[in-house]
Parts: sequence; structure tokens; C-alpha cells
Amino acid sequence: MTRPEFYDEGALVAVLTTQPLDRLLDYKAPEGGCLLGAFVEVPLGPRKVLGIVWGPGRGDWDISKVRSVIRVLDAAPMREEMRTFLLKAAEYTLTPMPAMLRLATRAPGLGDPPSMRKIYRRGEGEPDRATDARRRVMETLAEYGDLSFTLKELSEMAGVTSSVVKGLVKQGVVSEEDAPRDVPFRRLDPSLPGKELTDDQAAGAAMLAEAVRSETYGTTLLRGVTGSGKTEVYLEAVAACLAQGRQALVLLPEIALTAEFLKRVQARFGARPAEWHSGATMTERRRIWRMVGQGGAQLVIGARSALFLPYQNLGLIVVDEEHDTSYKQEDGVLYNARDMAVLRASICGAHVVLASATPSLESWANAEAGKYKRLELTSRFGPAVMPTMGTIDMRAAALPADRWVSPDLQKAVQARIDAGEQAMLFINRRGYAPITLCRACGHQIACDQCDARMVEHRFLKRLMCHQCGETKPMPTVCPSCEAEDRLAPVGPGVERLGEEAALLWPDARIATLSSDMYGSARALKAEIESIAQGGADIVIGTQLVAKGHNFPNLTLVGVIDADLGLQGSDLRAAERTFQLMRQVAGRAGRADKPGTALLQTYQPDHPVIRAILAGDEEGFWRAEAAQREAAGVPPYGRMAGIILSGPDVAAVFDIANHLARADGPLRQVGAQVYGPAPAPIARVRGRHRVRMLVKADKGVALQGALRKWVRQVQIKGDIRLAIDIDPQSFY
Repeated sequence: MTRPEFYDEGALVAVLTTQPLDRLLDYKAPEGGCLLGAFVEVPLGPRKVLGIVWGPGRGDWDISKVRSVIRVLDAAPMREEMRTFLLKAAEYTLTPMPAMLRLATRAPGLGDPPSMRKIYRRGEGEPDRATDARRRVMETLAEYGDLSFTLKELSEMAGVTSSVVKGLVKQGVVSEEDAPRDVPFRRLDPSLPGKELTDDQAAGAAMLAEAVRSETYGTTLLRGVTGSGKTEVYLEAVAACLAQGRQALVLLPEIALTAEFLKRVQARFGARPAEWHSGATMTERRRIWRMVGQGGAQLVIGARSALFLPYQNLGLIVVDEEHDTSYKQEDGVLYNARDMAVLRASICGAHVVLASATPSLESWANAEAGKYKRLELTSRFGPAVMPTMGTIDMRAAALPADRWVSPDLQKAVQARIDAGEQAMLFINRRGYAPITLCRACGHQIACDQCDARMVEHRFLKRLMCHQCGETKPMPTVCPSCEAEDRLAPVGPGVERLGEEAALLWPDARIATLSSDMYGSARALKAEIESIAQGGADIVIGTQLVAKGHNFPNLTLVGVIDADLGLQGSDLRAAERTFQLMRQVAGRAGRADKPGTALLQTYQPDHPVIRAILAGDEEGFWRAEAAQREAAGVPPYGRMAGIILSGPDVAAVFDIANHLARADGPLRQVGAQVYGPAPAPIARVRGRHRVRMLVKADKGVALQGALRKWVRQVQIKGDIRLAIDIDPQSFY
């Protein structure tokens, strides 16, 4: 590999900063010079800001006024392939480069010099007496294994004062050490034996390992029914990657999935990998960022933003549950991590594994077209078999207005409890009730900042807006007519379903899984682990429970409202309902006991419901693909969403209407503009929102036309314009 270009002291260099500027800035190279790609600190007005040496300076500025780079940071220079990735990602998503650089430098203290610090980990001793505070410290240390903490981090994560930790240090229960700020992660050993694989799994693992060893780009769609052992298969690809001395990245859609996954990785390779997600400490994030760039982290398990870490030698990217909507970032830089993983791998010669039981139609279509290889696992691991599927016709259930569990489902759950097994009730709504209605005047309590109804969260004793996060205490009088004791919840949420379950099964142990009912990711992981070990008879959950959890004693899944996702005009409604129902049903019967999934529905003859029951996934994808192709929509056409927002609705519409009339650049490439129209949720955080949709044929170079189109208007004041290439939601 060629050494990066070096700029001598005083030479003009162009620096890309993280500040929202539309150009590179010229600086003089510092004393001792600097490399292309070096992370630097530069003066900008009165401030010091982070930047990257992007190339030679332009020299179109008075040389006497050009300032010098303050210093080169102690970090591995950004590699050429990373700079290319950021440029191509910015070009595709129409994102300014400073915003892309901010994504690639999301770690604290990158400019801090190397130093020592006090770190804390589990010691050899035992406490002289047990208290709740001490127990929490020990549990925190036990959960994170060989990871270390600063005093502040350990205190905050355990919910104790620093004096509690210091007291445990004196007794030898907690070890206090001086250590370098950033140290390499323990080496993973790919030669350790993995689990015994079935013939199906072994063939798949061999295929993926061979693809990784080729050191050339390629993408494989690993499709396997729930419980078929996809994880064990792609871990063998990780082993092949590590054996070559290259780095691997596994993306997961949900932090709550990491605990079980990390145990499997540690069992397979003998040490824990690096974890990159919002639950990681600031100290760990800085350490991971630096070690990834220096080769001191072989494997990263992370959320979507882990794609933007500075890998030294990336050989494999796994996108687990690749269909999951959480891979699309919906604010700031609008990107889909699944697509960006493919882009990044194509630049650095890595292999991509897209793993799912229910692939996205985009990935399915790419496999059909031969762009991706396809690997199928058709049976569950060991004695487990796929669950029996059935519907309960709610039109005949004759339920009271405030009840949602049908008599048939109630009997089925009771039978599982009597047999010592677990049952799950699934509803894809957080909170207690989606609407709070005044029975005196009909007023529905809405968010003050958004055009959205506030959701009652009885567990928190507050109303919450799921758009902006605004909360307020649950009122006792109607804010409109001031009638007392006339406010009533309308419709079920997961908390209300838990209340009904407690009435129907008073002696059962009930666990409710919803992300907003737990104060930390650690508490949520602990609850999931407890359920897997038999700590509940009935599990009640939202979409969170559909994502890869393994509950061995769970043999029944009851879906309370299978029709919920079929409402609305989202072009992906059928696909998402199909995926979610199949994923939720897949939680049942994952061990040696057969499972059953029952879907409560008012539309048992709906094509999506029939496809779910039949298990004809290929038939569903082909029918869905034919409809999308006929309509010319993704993945057989191109779309871009335009979102304009501002505090003055008239000013926002003025710009939107101006854009709609000035659509010449789009018409030149055969694209059509729809709108403007108020967004389905027309006000969020006090800002009025107007949407437009651009639709074009698949082969159209849409980004260039969009760039020319929006340049025709001048965005002033508080109005913002965002372009969403390949929109996943239309709210």
C-alpha cells in the first residue's frame, strides 16, 4: 500500500472541517509537516475546530493571511478508501461533506493528548456487608465483563455515588488502576471451535468463508427461517475474516439484542468484541474509535453509525435483520445503513452478508437480478420446527369495547400456562392508550408542539408525544371544557394490554417489554435474560420482541391486532406487516416444543394475512414485486422525499410552490413532482411541515437533477429543506 502524500511545513493544504461551510479551507502545514488525511486542529475565527487534511490547498487566497494548522492530532490518518466512502455517500444522499465528517468523528476527546487515567474493574475481594448500592456496582461490573470504567461512568451506570465505589475499592471488591486512556481490545481467536453445524449450515458457512477469503467485494443475502441458525453461519465468516488479519463489523438493529449476541461471540472467539452504540460509555466510544483506526479492535458489534468508524482493514460487514426499518436514519444525515454497508464494502474489497428471515423487497429483488448471491437455510436448528399458524376472526369474537384478548386466545394462553410453558401477546403500540378522549366534549389531548395525539403512559403517569418526545402530567380535568373525571383512554397500548392480562390471569407472572418502560439498556437486557430463563409466564411486547430474541420455553404467540400495519397508504405497508407477523410468530417453538402463532384479525381474507398463514414467502414477494414494478416504485423505480419545514406555514408553502413550478431540471430526466401537500403529521416541535415526492425511472441520475432543482430557490431564515433519497417513511 502506498504511503499517503506528505506536506512539508508551510505548504498549503486544503482542510475539510466539521463546521457547516460549503468549501474546503486553505491552511499552512504545521511545524513538522502533515500527511494527507491527517486529523488536525485548525483556527476558524476565534475558535479551534476539528478537520481533515483533504489535499493540496487551492492558493486562491492572500498567502500572507493564510493561517497555520495548530496541531496534528494523535490519531491514524483517514485512509483514502474512507475519504472516498464519505464522498460517495455524500453524493448519493445529497449531504454536505461537513455533516458526513461529523458522522465519521463521533467520539469524544479525539484531540486530547495521550494520558493516563484511573480505571475501575472487578477486584478479587468481597464486600464486608451487602447493600443495594454495592450490589448495583457489582452487577454493573459483572455485566460488562472485562470492560473498564472511569469513576464517573461506573457511578452513573450503577446509579450510586462515587463514595460507594471508593468504599468498595478500599475493600478490594473493585480494583482501581492507572492505565493508558486507550488500549487495544483483547485478541479474538478464530481457531477456537464453533458450534456443531447441520449440513445446511456447514455448506452455507463454507460458502461465506470462501467469499471472505477471496478478498474481493460481493454481497450475499443469507435468508433463513427464524431459528435456523443464521448467526452461527455468519460467525464462521467472521472467523475466516479474523484469520486473515482483517477487521469485521456486525450491525444489529437493537441494543437489547447485544447481550445474548456478545455471549455467543465470546464463546466462539474467547473474548468480547468492541461494542459501538448509544449504550456504550464515552470512554469506550473514544477507545473504539482509536483502536479501530490502529487495528487494535478486530471485531465491532454496533448500531448503524458503526459504519463510519475508521477501519484499517475491513474485510466483512454483516447486516443482521437487514429488513429492519431502524437501519434508516430519519434525521440529520438521511441514509440507509444497509445500502451504505454495500457501498463501503465495494470500495474496500470487503464481503457483505445481509441476514434475515424476511428480507426487504430491495434485497430480494437484487438477489433475483443476480446482483447478490443467495444462501438459504430452510429448516430450524436441532429438533425445533416452524410454528403452526392460525387466525382468530374478531368479527365473531363479540368482545366488550374495553377488551382485546379474544376468548379463543385466552383459552390458548391458559393451556400454555397449565403446561408450564410461556405465551407472548404482541401489540405494536407503546404506552397505555394511543388517544385520551373527553367524554363530555369529545376533545382529544394533542401535543402542544406537534399535530399528533399524546399517548398515555400510565407506567410513567404522563402523556407523551411520540413525535417530539414532549411529556406532560396526566390531567384530571379536560383542557378544553374543564369537565372533571371525564377523560377516558381509547384503544389499547402495551401497558393497557398488560393490565387486561393481569385481570385474565391473576396468578401468572407477566413481563411487559417496551423500550420506554426501562430506565436503561442494561435494565432491558436484564429483563430479556430473565424471561429467557423462565422468569415469566406471559410476555407482553411491542415490536422490540420481534427482533431476534430466543425464548426457549415460549410456545404460543398471540398477535392482538394483526391488521394494524395494513392501514394507511405507505407503499411498504404490506411488506412490513408480512415481515413483522412472520418475525413475531418466529419467537414460538424455538426449542424442542412445537409452537403456535394465532393472529387476531378483522380481515382474515386479506391477501397479506393469507400469505402469512400459507407461509408462501416466495409467492408473497413475487406478487408484491409485480405490483411495485407495475407502479414504477422502489425497488423498480426511484423516489426522493422533499421535506420543507418552518415556523410560518405560509412561508413554507411559498417555497414549496415555487419549487413545484420550477421543475424543469426534473422534467429533463423524466422525473415527476407530486405535491406540495401538508405532511401527514403537519407540525412537529412547533415547525410546520410540507412534503413533496419526486418519482423517476430506475436508471435516472436523480441526484444531479435534484441538486439543480433545489438550487433555484433561496432558503432564508428559519426554513429548512431536507432531501430524503429512497424514503422509508412518509410521515
